[in-house]
Amino acid sequence: MKKLFSGRFSILFGVLSLYIFLSFVVRIILLLWSVKNLDINLMHILRAFFTGFAFDLTMGSLFLALYAVYLLLFPKKWIGSLFDKCFTYFYLSLIFIIIYFSLLAEIPFWEEFGVRFNFIAVDYLIYTYEVVENINQSYPLPVIGVVLVGLIVGTFFLFKKLDLFKNTFSDKNSIRNRFFYAAPVLAITVVLGLVMKNKQADFTDNLVVNELGKNGAFSFVTAFKANELDYETFYPKLPEKEAYSIVKKDLLQENQKYTSLKYDDISRFTEGNQEQRPNIILITIESFSGEFLKAFGNKDNITPNYDRLANESIFFTNLYATGTRTVRGMEALTLSVPPTPGNSIVRRPNNQNLFSVSTIVKAKNYQPYFIYGGDGYFDNMNTFFGGQGFDIVDRNRGNPLSDDIKTRRFNIPDNEVKFENAWGICDEDLYHQSIKYADKNAKANKPFFQFVMTTSNHKPYTFPAGKIDLPQGDRNAAVKYTDYALGKFIEEAKTKPWFKNTMFIIVADHCASSAGKWEINIDKHHIPAIIYNLPQPPQRIERLTSQIDLMPTLFGYLGWNYTTSLYGKDINQTKIGDERAFIGNYRTLGMLKGNVFTQIDDRKRLKQFTVSGNEKQSLSEIKTKNQEMASQTISYYQTASVRFKNGKMKAK
Repeated sequence: MKKLFSGRFSILFGVLSLYIFLSFVVRIILLLWSVKNLDINLMHILRAFFTGFAFDLTMGSLFLALYAVYLLLFPKKWIGSLFDKCFTYFYLSLIFIIIYFSLLAEIPFWEEFGVRFNFIAVDYLIYTYEVVENINQSYPLPVIGVVLVGLIVGTFFLFKKLDLFKNTFSDKNSIRNRFFYAAPVLAITVVLGLVMKNKQADFTDNLVVNELGKNGAFSFVTAFKANELDYETFYPKLPEKEAYSIVKKDLLQENQKYTSLKYDDISRFTEGNQEQRPNIILITIESFSGEFLKAFGNKDNITPNYDRLANESIFFTNLYATGTRTVRGMEALTLSVPPTPGNSIVRRPNNQNLFSVSTIVKAKNYQPYFIYGGDGYFDNMNTFFGGQGFDIVDRNRGNPLSDDIKTRRFNIPDNEVKFENAWGICDEDLYHQSIKYADKNAKANKPFFQFVMTTSNHKPYTFPAGKIDLPQGDRNAAVKYTDYALGKFIEEAKTKPWFKNTMFIIVADHCASSAGKWEINIDKHHIPAIIYNLPQPPQRIERLTSQIDLMPTLFGYLGWNYTTSLYGKDINQTKIGDERAFIGNYRTLGMLKGNVFTQIDDRKRLKQFTVSGNEKQSLSEIKTKNQEMASQTISYYQTASVRFKNGKMKAK
């Protein structure tokens, strides 16, 4: 062992040892951080740490593979030269920046999402402006820079004290002798790089244990490569005709009939009654968990306006978001489709002209708008909404739509922005845009449908000063400001002539956090939704409802006659016992029905759990599976995935 640190490869083995040690320390920190959600099983924890060591060794070897080749092949006579020293210091500085930044970044990422790096981290890397600004506003960049430089300088000092640099630059062994040290490193890099897969860490039903067994950098690379998961390759399947038969039987409601005899056509005509055509404003609130509301036990009084509106509205008290990201909420509310594996359809190519809520409202002569306070190029939102025929209202800072998107785009001018952070303008300024375009359409006597996406309830949790009685930078404060802005918006809308003929749907895109004990934590998908200003008495809908059911339920209240290819159902036309909610997280997909949660994943596994508890739900695995629910879960996800892949979601 001593020889490893006394020759030409001493720095390489020093860096590798340090990386493995620091990764172990981070793993301990994450373990302690999430101990409340940990399944205390010593054998599972030990296995997770052993698996984690293998991933750490793999990633450390990958970081150093190029340097190993350099140390092996660099001419003996030039060892210790100026070039040798410059290259070594440059390479190590670059590697240490990556290592230290990734290890430090894992902690706030874990705090926010309860997992190692995944698709979200990959997406964030693409959108440099928003992410850099968010980091700077949440954790000032100069401080991060100083910390990184300090860590690198400190590491170099440590290596110098241990004579690692001296040994590396003074050992002039032949290539044959150097090969003895380089070969194992390169062999480990190749073999473990090919053998190690992130799935190997998913050996329990406890999310924390599984994630502890992973390596953040390795998980990032895995997520980057697996941007989309093909359902037919990775997930359990049924014969195609059987899958469609199950779905079509479940989708059909008493006021509907199918418009085609084709087995794979889910289009059905919905018969309404006394059709109304009010304006519709759909407000999607960023990260607005059910647990923030007084109705669900919150005692901090941070949502007084939403609480009041809920008591005057159709209030959905048992509604579940399909996913854990904004694009999943957008997908659920516009496409009304279960969360297919991999990236949201919002972010996928060839997602234009899909059958959507826009297809239905445009057939009723509505003008749909997507109103967003940031740059809508983020997460491909403008391309998606523009591709469904929405007019775009956003900051429009030099990010043009592609030429094949035939839609209008309006920028939010600087003189209409009083406050802005990394993610966009504050909610008050955003609602001003909603009022502005509502006025414009009302003046033209044109019914409108607005999809308004807020951003204030997002880290760094900053907003205009002097609006509420809580300090900035805290989640509760951001929630309270979001609620304040919503209340102010409704009061201003009441002064407008179009208010009496306008319905407001106010719903969360997803919860504030999805972290917990299980891979899918059902209670972390519980979100509120209300339909406000509907001309009927207030009502609480306590039946299990999926986020994808919200818009079809609204159309039911409006008595619309329309053709639909959506997977969502009108909850008021759903038979007792047929309620279900779809919940997913990129790889793992599930359906909640009654107190049974059926879960499928990309290892073709199917599990079922009994769900108990209310706000803090727990799962108990069922050994004897309910085959009807299993087949129903598979059929929904299978047909939705295949229909998008084969272009059958396109509007006709």
